[in-house]
Amino acid sequence: MSGPKRVFTNGCFDLLHPGHVDLLERARALGDRLIVGLNSDASVRDIKAPYKPYVNQLDRRRMLLALRSVDEVIIFDEPTPLRLIEELQPDVLVKGGDWPIEKIVGAQQVLARGGQVFSLELLPGYSTTSIVAEIVRKVSSGSP
Repeated sequence: MSGPKRVFTNGCFDLLHPGHVDLLERARALGDRLIVGLNSDASVRDIKAPYKPYVNQLDRRRMLLALRSVDEVIIFDEPTPLRLIEELQPDVLVKGGDWPIEKIVGAQQVLARGGQVFSLELLPGYSTTSIVAEIVRKVSSGSP
């Protein structure tokens, strides 16, 4: 293989938290460049809920690009990043440990070209859902 080893991951990255940062740093360590596929606002609404995302796509993109581990962010409108993966042909495909390798979109294409696919263990205790639930609990109860 010639040229930099390109790593690809994707997600909504709504309410960026330490779990996201940890996953992105470990993904970047698997290659020379980390490209993040970011679900557009419309695709987040389609796959998650009509009231999501909490943070718009341009602000989510800006936050991701501020991380040392992230080299490029590409916003995509489809429900899955398959088209983007086929176009970019990354050397390494990464998702969080809640995704078994056989369920990772694009895994077959990357493996067929001799690439690698990883399902990296998630940092325990962090999720956008749990952050929102904690905010709602605190606001509802009036507690700090």
